[in-house]
Amino acid sequence: MSVRKDTGGGSRTIRRILVANRGEIAIRVMRACREMGLESVAIYSDADRDAPHVAAADQALRVGPPAAAASYLDVDAILEAARQSGADAVHPGYGFLSENAAFTRAVEAAGLTWIGPPAATQEALGNKLAARRAAADAGVPVVPGLLVALEAGTSPDLAEVGYPLMLKAAAGGGGRGMRRVDDPGQLVDAMAAAAREAQAAFGDGTLYAERMIAPARHVEVQLLGDRHGGLAVLGERDCSVQRRHQKLVEETPSPAVTPEIRAALTDSARRVAGTVDFHSAATVEFLLDAEGGHYFLEMNTRLQVEHGVTELVAGIDIVAWQIRVAEGSPLDPSVLEPRFAGHAIEARIYAEDPYDGFRPVAGTITAWHPPDGPGIRVDHAVAEGRPLTAEYDPLLAKLMVHAPDRPAAVARLRRALDETLVGGLQTDLGFHRWLVDHPGFAAGDYHTGLIGSDWPDGGAAPAGELALAAAAAIEARRTTADANGRAPARNADLTPWARVARREALREERR
Repeated sequence: MSVRKDTGGGSRTIRRILVANRGEIAIRVMRACREMGLESVAIYSDADRDAPHVAAADQALRVGPPAAAASYLDVDAILEAARQSGADAVHPGYGFLSENAAFTRAVEAAGLTWIGPPAATQEALGNKLAARRAAADAGVPVVPGLLVALEAGTSPDLAEVGYPLMLKAAAGGGGRGMRRVDDPGQLVDAMAAAAREAQAAFGDGTLYAERMIAPARHVEVQLLGDRHGGLAVLGERDCSVQRRHQKLVEETPSPAVTPEIRAALTDSARRVAGTVDFHSAATVEFLLDAEGGHYFLEMNTRLQVEHGVTELVAGIDIVAWQIRVAEGSPLDPSVLEPRFAGHAIEARIYAEDPYDGFRPVAGTITAWHPPDGPGIRVDHAVAEGRPLTAEYDPLLAKLMVHAPDRPAAVARLRRALDETLVGGLQTDLGFHRWLVDHPGFAAGDYHTGLIGSDWPDGGAAPAGELALAAAAAIEARRTTADANGRAPARNADLTPWARVARREALREERR
């Protein structure tokens, strides 16, 4: 790969990338490496010795026992793996150490190229309270609330914020360290619980308070910047379908965003990025109220789980551009002024029981049949027969669809979900199949409270029923193949959803 001049940090040549992650995102990065003619290095814990991401890499090195703290979060072990493999760059994916400024600095101190936003940017925006202050100073609307830290054990007067309000961890994300408080009598206990959770998750129990905005949409703007001052805004994603303040479904463009709102979001995202020395990929997240007003939430200085839907609509490989930017390349005009086409939706398939509060489950996948066909992309690291443990995130796959418009994308997602079969354990596929037929989602008229208000948690189907139905469906497909070994024609009755619906209908008839 040729060396390109870089006026903002030097030019460098990348030949071999260590991917400091696991699962589907590690494979996603490795695919970009292979297309660019680069070698990839996987790391693995003892639990992942035979994992798909290990087989996908050119090299693989062990970094520790199953516990993430002793393997995928062990900075010294990861840097030693980079040294042994001869890697000259590190891509962190998302999660784990992807937004850890100390890790970023350690990577660079070891003479390796960091593929992501700079450590100083991570430090400036990693603390959400500090990021709120910076956004407000830049003229970006923020959710009404306090711009000062709260300490557990105190009883502050939050009348100026107003109730209901949200307590949030200053140092983290992913729904951890968050509590809704409806009245002052709940405040002390809620602060203590949120601080404990934040301390355990992020090593920092600092909290702040924001007014509760409901109903609201969760909309984020994808940014991609280079070292030469180029900044691309790659549209917005709607991430309003959430459980425990964590995303389950994302789509782009947002059905709630008008051209006027989009222009305002773009301006605010650029302003936030302008508060730091930014390059690589990042996402600025906002709340959108019922009147179309937007409020800054946070800026994630990493690749997002849901980046794939933006890639489908923008026709841009974000991971490949992260690598080019790390080498010092400027963004192409086609990236700085992208042409968006169609509509894309992502459904996250988790090993979770949606009928029991979306509780994570463990077990072994006995059968896996992802969908295929026009306009479908499935990023996954699923392998039949591999046990899933509670050590890692329960995300199994990201099912993405792309179509000319939103109604066609919803129809394609429905068809893709019908084809998706997972055997051996409970997943959230039943929830997703319910969602695509929900009138509000079909119309694009939904908000962050949809699951809490409409999903019939605990009453839709017995826990485990869909997993058993999926296993039965796959077994039926296998045993009904014709004598020549060809798979039979697709039968709608073999989908787990059809089996469950038929069983429920029979139950109703017997009552």
